[in-house]
Amino acid sequence: MKANPNLLFLRENYLKSRILVLQGGTRSGKTYSAIQFLIELCYQYPNAGMVITIARATYPAIRGSVLRDFIDILNSFEAYDPNNHNKTESTYILEGNMVEFISLDQPQKVRGRKRDILFVNEANEISLEGWNQLLFRTTGFSIVDFNPSDPMHWIYDDVQTRSDAKTLVTTYKDNPHLPDVVIAEIERFKQIDPDYWKVYGEGQRSAGRKGQIFTHFQKVDFIDWEECSSITIGLDFGFTNDPTAVVKLGRKNDRRYIQELIYEKGLTIDLLAERLRSAGVTNQDTLVCDSAEPRSITELRKYGFNAIGVKKHKDSVRHGINALKALSIFVTANSRNVWEEVVWYAWEMDKDDKPKSPERPIDAFNHAMDAIRYANSVTPRPFFV
Repeated sequence: MKANPNLLFLRENYLKSRILVLQGGTRSGKTYSAIQFLIELCYQYPNAGMVITIARATYPAIRGSVLRDFIDILNSFEAYDPNNHNKTESTYILEGNMVEFISLDQPQKVRGRKRDILFVNEANEISLEGWNQLLFRTTGFSIVDFNPSDPMHWIYDDVQTRSDAKTLVTTYKDNPHLPDVVIAEIERFKQIDPDYWKVYGEGQRSAGRKGQIFTHFQKVDFIDWEECSSITIGLDFGFTNDPTAVVKLGRKNDRRYIQELIYEKGLTIDLLAERLRSAGVTNQDTLVCDSAEPRSITELRKYGFNAIGVKKHKDSVRHGINALKALSIFVTANSRNVWEEVVWYAWEMDKDDKPKSPERPIDAFNHAMDAIRYANSVTPRPFFV
């Protein structure tokens, strides 16, 4: 079987460099390799009392990715012991070393005790300040993995330029475990979307999207919702091929504050209602939905939500986009899918690489964008059962 370049890179360089950067396209095996390597270290240095921190922007993201991979790898070697897993504290004792899982929305842990080794998964989801707080408390080396979809990012300027940092770039071709159907799905972008292919197929830094619609969104770590004059929830329905996207939008004068709440495929209405409740959406919130799904809106109202359909008219998409362009938009750094869409949401272009007239967006990477438009299009009104 083909050697794993991510794993070899980590094994060969962890004693030589302060920061090891795994940059790569989709499904290149970065995260899985990093977890496997950290497990190897625990067995290589038994009873060393090492503290290994695995961090990501939010805890739900940890639970659905790195923590799951960690347990899967241990199970594959029949080494997982539930007695060593403190689920309340999100820690695991492995060969006398402690592996802890923390998120950037747990400030008390980010600014907590020191650690020996740090692994930041999907580092492009967190802010520079969050990264610095983690690094300040790391006495040994750090691993960073990320997808280079952002044209501008602190990873390029503040990490990869360091003399004590080393970077490896990998692609899906470096992952020997991918089924053919996944490979075919990735490679189809080579012809249909060269910009997307450069990042997710070749693992190269994005040069920016031709015709990118929104370039003025700004990242923030925290939103004080109590300072907002009003709040609405935007919802774009999806199911099999497209995700259901839900965002929370707060208003303060000419500013808009946005937090991604849901971005998931395969949600039936009952599951969606459950996700909405878990995300903190209440009966008093105005939930502005795609009016093309009147039946779904009716079902959500049966669950007690103040669901209404957005009003659509000729050129409503373009007008909604222009309305957002006239505002200052602030989005939490951990709204991963919103940020991905910000990068890839673009106008249809002509053969001269100019937006077609009249301007209309490509029907892709627009689920969270549509939800934001819906939420911004109305002001909250009282809820009537």
